[in-house]
Amino acid sequence: MQLRARSVRLSVSAFLTCLPTVAWAHIGVGSTSGFDHGFVHPLTGIDHILAMVAVGMFAAQLGGRALWAVPLTFITVMAFGGVLGMAGVAVPFVEAGIAVSVIVLGAAVALRWKWPTAAALALVGLFAVFHGHAHGAEMPVDASGFEYAAGFVVATALLHATGISTGLDIGRMGALYSKRVLQVSGTAMAITGVGILTGFV
Repeated sequence: MQLRARSVRLSVSAFLTCLPTVAWAHIGVGSTSGFDHGFVHPLTGIDHILAMVAVGMFAAQLGGRALWAVPLTFITVMAFGGVLGMAGVAVPFVEAGIAVSVIVLGAAVALRWKWPTAAALALVGLFAVFHGHAHGAEMPVDASGFEYAAGFVVATALLHATGISTGLDIGRMGALYSKRVLQVSGTAMAITGVGILTGFV
């Protein structure tokens, strides 16, 4: 009974997470500056939220060294991408890359990919450049670059932690339940990513 309740709770959480509130996390709205606005920026779009939670879930299902190396790599490379965005260095296909990251990472969760850690780090590192660049490019002119970057780094880390916690909880459900919940959650993420990429979300 407790297992079923946990399964229902996780499924509802996954569904609510996938509801498209703001399709793109990278469109500046209103006056933004400093740590607070850097922190809020990743939380205002479903594309970034889903990708960050999926990174954490992917790390959880890989386990071992990947549990900390995957999110740490994402955050480190994202910060580099943020510097590029702040400096005005062009990176092609940023928005498409972000949408594809939701699709691919959602598929990684749904299909329970068991990649070597090095391959997983390369994958999340590639997508991190796009997310970081988008954040950096949206930094307001009156903001401190360090404070703004610290804000979106902390928010991203918290989203990763949410994904890791969710992934570990799902893993404790037992083979059948965990497989089904991962399939539903990852598929919902990937479908939302397709919607973002094609402009339907």
